Amino acid sequence: MGATVSYDAAGRLTVGGLSCDCGLAHSLPTQDIYVGRNLLGRVPAYIAARGLGTRCVLVADQNTWPLAGDRVEAALLTAGFAVVRCVIRRDGVMDPDERACGEVLLSIQPDTAFLVAVGSGSITDTVRVNATRCGLPFVSVGTAPSMDGYTSVVAPLLLRGVKIHRTGVCPEIIVCDTDVLCTAPLAMVCSGVGDVLGKYIAKADWMIGSIINGEVYCDVCGQIVTDAVEKLLKNIPAIRARSEEGIRILIEALLLAGITIMIVGHTRAVASVEHNIAHYWEMMQLLHGKHPPAHGASVGVATLLCWPLYTRFAGEDLSRLDLNAIRQRRMTHEQRRVWMLRAFEPEAANSIMRDNPEDFLDWPEQERRIRAAQAHMADIRRVIAMLPPYEAIRCAMAELGAPLTPAEVGVDAPLVNLSMQCAKDYRTRYTLFKLIDECGLHDRYMAGYPLA
Repeated sequence: MGATVSYDAAGRLTVGGLSCDCGLAHSLPTQDIYVGRNLLGRVPAYIAARGLGTRCVLVADQNTWPLAGDRVEAALLTAGFAVVRCVIRRDGVMDPDERACGEVLLSIQPDTAFLVAVGSGSITDTVRVNATRCGLPFVSVGTAPSMDGYTSVVAPLLLRGVKIHRTGVCPEIIVCDTDVLCTAPLAMVCSGVGDVLGKYIAKADWMIGSIINGEVYCDVCGQIVTDAVEKLLKNIPAIRARSEEGIRILIEALLLAGITIMIVGHTRAVASVEHNIAHYWEMMQLLHGKHPPAHGASVGVATLLCWPLYTRFAGEDLSRLDLNAIRQRRMTHEQRRVWMLRAFEPEAANSIMRDNPEDFLDWPEQERRIRAAQAHMADIRRVIAMLPPYEAIRCAMAELGAPLTPAEVGVDAPLVNLSMQCAKDYRTRYTLFKLIDECGLHDRYMAGYPLA
């Protein structure tokens, strides 16, 4: 089993030789993904080769327009394309919210053939959801190696301040010009590294979900992500220096993580409880009128917060659990509803409960999961043992100059405590945090994160 990753003469990244017997349906990416130098001027040729048409809406923001948007537009106009320019301008950082989505939607004309996103996460996801709703292809021109969403088919968005996820389409063409990416601020580079390092936790949770609930785990996707993360860890000095080689390694890791989404059709290999915590911070900051921290930076810090719980759980003796006591302490449905309203506030809480109705377990299902964990604790320990040492991850982030603590990304102690307490509740996706809760260990593990 395995897959090959290579580049052709045009700098197009390809994944081939996919061999896997996991049982999931696999789809090799058909998108054109280009990584290299001096690529902006070639965007029209890439589009023509793909046959996307000649009339487009080009979307950028006030930062990405002078960085790359103006050059992409000039190249398109010179090549004979008709371009409608949509530059989203904000006093601060642009968010992928209903206002931004509306600006793009109102720029689309009846004869628009495709969209072009010039930016990183927020721009790409704003264009992605519009492309999906309008049935149009789109092209992504990356401007920072800050997140893994270029190749994603899911768009994290904001609706009335609540973090939501909507199914979307992958760009037909992705262009990552390393000359542009190398100019990204170090903070955005750190964000990209943080997003990549969170994949260790995501992989562990996926494997635990397979042990407890029979989820199908794809070894090939797991290995693609692991290989990319390990290569990144070996090249932290080059990444910090923002050398062409270092930035190529980082963007490749981010792209390959996203490609696994296309291969299996979901984000299991790339996002789990560490993303739950990061999304929670972002959502709560927005709800209270504060600007949220960078997503990847939050993921990196959240990864460090989660890691010790995994190593701690490996030492648990689940044979000593008192199932009767666990059953007696279970939340009722009404108690959980009240907790969700407190933890997430009404707008988000009602949305989460509506989207994840199966998250309130009946006792037979909870007991089944506990007994599965008891019977397979050796397998869970083996999964946790695959994680690198915590200090190796922390030292790599410190060497890079990435934030290491919630305070460094603007998250205070009360918000940290609440996020750790409710990280298990953000979505149905199985995590070690859910298993800890189901085994009646939640209060003990979260004793260091008291609620106000």
